[in-house]
Amino acid sequence: MSVRDTIKTMVPAALLEWNRERKKKEQRKRLEQKRASGAVWTKEKLMASLQDAGVDAERDLLVHSSMSKIGYVEDGPATVVAALQASLHKSSTLLMPTSPVVKLQAKHDLALFDVANTPSKMGAITEYFRANVASHRSLHPLEPVAAYGPRAAEYTALHHTDSTCYGANSPWRKHMDFEGQILYIGTTLINSGTSLHAVEDAIGHENFKFPIYLENRKTFNVLLEGRNLSITSTVHNPEWSNKRECDGLIPLLENRGALKHTIVGEAPTLLVDAAKMKSILLEEYALRGVTMYTPLGS
Repeated sequence: MSVRDTIKTMVPAALLEWNRERKKKEQRKRLEQKRASGAVWTKEKLMASLQDAGVDAERDLLVHSSMSKIGYVEDGPATVVAALQASLHKSSTLLMPTSPVVKLQAKHDLALFDVANTPSKMGAITEYFRANVASHRSLHPLEPVAAYGPRAAEYTALHHTDSTCYGANSPWRKHMDFEGQILYIGTTLINSGTSLHAVEDAIGHENFKFPIYLENRKTFNVLLEGRNLSITSTVHNPEWSNKRECDGLIPLLENRGALKHTIVGEAPTLLVDAAKMKSILLEEYALRGVTMYTPLGS
């Protein structure tokens, strides 16, 4: 467990919640000051920013995001999503994580995952996309993905049939296999490194050198178009979840040409070639034991 996580366990929950609300109020105040000064991001400005960042219009795009980091955006998340859509060719598919899980997977206590209505907890942009734009959402109750575009159905179908969240039928793996891009707007691998788990599962979680999954699976209740389903999945081992050092992989991926630092709006952003990232990490695991837990190898 990191020092930060250790300290968090020692702080009363009420105090942590108070601090979160304090930070939100401060952020809202800063954004309002930007609006008042005329520093406003429109759809057109964001499209230009996305182009400058290096987003390839002809490749499927998976987006992780932090709305508050972008700056003051005219009409909020709707404008960000519209800019992302307009920045892609009609042949490309836009994907976003829409997990309802805010806790560790082993502590996930959502009584029912309603595919059509359970909100995303992955930020305001993802929730707007899920509720208003996406045509499909995968059925996996832990790491569902929403998608819009010609491959939306293909990406989301059968996700729930894998034994883990990140297997061969998951949107996470398919996106790598389809050579898509990943955009981390205002976030990094440690906050949004879900695709890294798809690399672990490509190795084979039964053969992976760390016990990242608990032995016992969990069964979840899922509602889809009036039908009740029971979906069973492995869940991450909390002990190993707290040992992640995902950002330690950034220098390797950057040096090998799979990742670059850029900016979208005012947000520090990472742009990643998903297929290259998978190839590099599989190679480095085999050669030097590189993982998100041992980014320098072992």
